[in-house]
Amino acid sequence: MSAHDAAAGAAAAAALDAADPLRAHRRKFIESPGLVAYLDGNSLGRPLIASRKRIATFIEHQWGGRLIRGWDEGWLELPLTLGDELGRVTLGAASGQVAIGDSTTVLLYKVVRAALAARPARTEIVIDRDNFPTDRYIVEGIAADRGLTIRWIDGDPAGGVTPGLVAEAVGDQTAVTLFSSVAYRSAFIADIEGINEVVHSAGALTIWDLSHSVGVVPTPLDELGVDFAVGCGYKYLCGGPGAPAFIYVRHDLQRSLHQPIQGWLGARSPFEMVQGYDAADGMRAMLSGTPPIIAMLAMQDMIALVDEVGLAAVRAKSVALTEFAITLSAELIPDATLASPRAAEQRGGHITLDHPRFAGIMPALWAAGVIPDFRRPSGIRIGLSPLSTSFGEVADGIRVIAAELARSSVST
Repeated sequence: MSAHDAAAGAAAAAALDAADPLRAHRRKFIESPGLVAYLDGNSLGRPLIASRKRIATFIEHQWGGRLIRGWDEGWLELPLTLGDELGRVTLGAASGQVAIGDSTTVLLYKVVRAALAARPARTEIVIDRDNFPTDRYIVEGIAADRGLTIRWIDGDPAGGVTPGLVAEAVGDQTAVTLFSSVAYRSAFIADIEGINEVVHSAGALTIWDLSHSVGVVPTPLDELGVDFAVGCGYKYLCGGPGAPAFIYVRHDLQRSLHQPIQGWLGARSPFEMVQGYDAADGMRAMLSGTPPIIAMLAMQDMIALVDEVGLAAVRAKSVALTEFAITLSAELIPDATLASPRAAEQRGGHITLDHPRFAGIMPALWAAGVIPDFRRPSGIRIGLSPLSTSFGEVADGIRVIAAELARSSVST
């Protein structure tokens, strides 16, 4: 890395920041002392200043003031009302199809079991080997429990699942498929509509994990013909550590669906405490236990901000950020390999760079205030949350990565 290249990158970043129509929104996020570059917004989003006030107000006036009366004053309906808002703003989903609550893992378990119950005569689940571990582990556990067969798809690690690969894997015994809309490692954007057509033509149901697309990549679920979807709330939705996940179930599937975790809040009349489980109508039937009210509060602020800005503008900034990161990393770290799609239309909100010495420099990067994350065996993942990340931050982060890589080369 030359001083000239670093200076040119900084100048380019300054020009891009000056022209960024969303630059003012960065001031709405809480600053982190000592931070040079936060490049992990696709793992845990930064908190909004508004969320600090909302949570404090809730504790003081709603929880502290209303106490248990709050359940009758909006808390009980929050998983559904906030779900509808999330669906409208980020998922292209009409009301009555999204609910919030539980973790991504629990919701995946529910929806895989429910989809299998809807196809009782079929014995196979199709999933890819590069899907997120939770998705694979859930499928492995359910298949072992039910005596089912898993059909594994082996794709390009720098790409993702395609309709052609899915067509080779599905058949008349396929009950359900589970794929990610944006691959967690490569950021490859799947052809959801094309894959849905292939799966539906085989008579099977589709489940999509939207954890790396919700809030950053437009994914109009109703329009794309999605059956089920699940995604987390702590990445681009900035809900905080362990924020609840969401579940989408298409309207016409809800009446016949049975989810396996029968909790009191999914019952038709939860406060009647009757003997025997009678599932509620609609998306309430997908709920199980008492909803995590405090954990939903921060998500409200980010959903509102995305609504104000517009998801199309968020996506445009995301593309610009990743384009800049790819260009600058090619200049400053030329011996790293891009393990993400080069075409913007195939790439989500992050990029992955591979280098055999990346694992060794991660502690030094964190100590220097540069926070990407590492994905084995050799990938640094640069996650860029459009509303909180500047181009200058990207330039600073990649400059430090290049410097630490050069330093590690000298030391070895």
